[in-house]
Amino acid sequence: MSRQARKKSSSGIYHLMLRGVNKQKVFTDEQDYSRIIETLCYYKPISKYEVYAYCLMKNHIHLLLRETDESISNIIKRISSSYVYWHNKKYGRCGHLFQERFKSEAVETDEYFLTVLRYIHQNPLKAGIIEDIEKYRWSSYKEYLDTPVVTDTDLALDMFSIDRKKAILLFKLYNNEINEDQCLEDNEKTDLSDQELIRFLNEIGISNINEIARLDKEQRDHVIKEIKNINGVTVRQIARLTGISRSVIKRV
Repeated sequence: MSRQARKKSSSGIYHLMLRGVNKQKVFTDEQDYSRIIETLCYYKPISKYEVYAYCLMKNHIHLLLRETDESISNIIKRISSSYVYWHNKKYGRCGHLFQERFKSEAVETDEYFLTVLRYIHQNPLKAGIIEDIEKYRWSSYKEYLDTPVVTDTDLALDMFSIDRKKAILLFKLYNNEINEDQCLEDNEKTDLSDQELIRFLNEIGISNINEIARLDKEQRDHVIKEIKNINGVTVRQIARLTGISRSVIKRV
């Protein structure tokens, strides 16, 4: 079956997601996260794209970009190829790191632009990794509050106000609103079944899911972190299957 062509954005703006092949990690340590940000910075003057938002999760990346001189496909090819080459050399591996075909959606209106912006910044919050998006190091959120490194902040901030102090305040309020935003990855089923989760636990040496609650805190937290990194797993599902409270899982 032939692949469906990507929808062309009349604005040139796209919400993109690159996911680790087989849901594997693409970032292991701080150097890995920093490297992808450096790569985004390096190719900006070459490919002449604009970065409006990013969020780096352990097994996937969200980007909000505008293409100009170069197509979004070529842009992502440059960025991903450069990072994968560096990553494979660092870890002594070979082969694909990201799923072959990245996901994308066209962002055509100011309203949806802001929705995607908030969705990206709230990714670690909704995944239960942090409780305050300002404390997450690997997203563009803090670049809007301080000096930007790779993010082009003017477009979004001007949507809130031409007064920068007021714009930043309104930006913070908007990005912290409770919402039911539906964006790119919500357009497909990503939930992991209980059987798939139990099979994963078996693969990492947990033969009985009830064992997790009886592990010492360090071991328990390590296992919970591994589970939370799996795409499609929810905090509620982990709590239901392990008997560990949602508050504990969210703190890990």
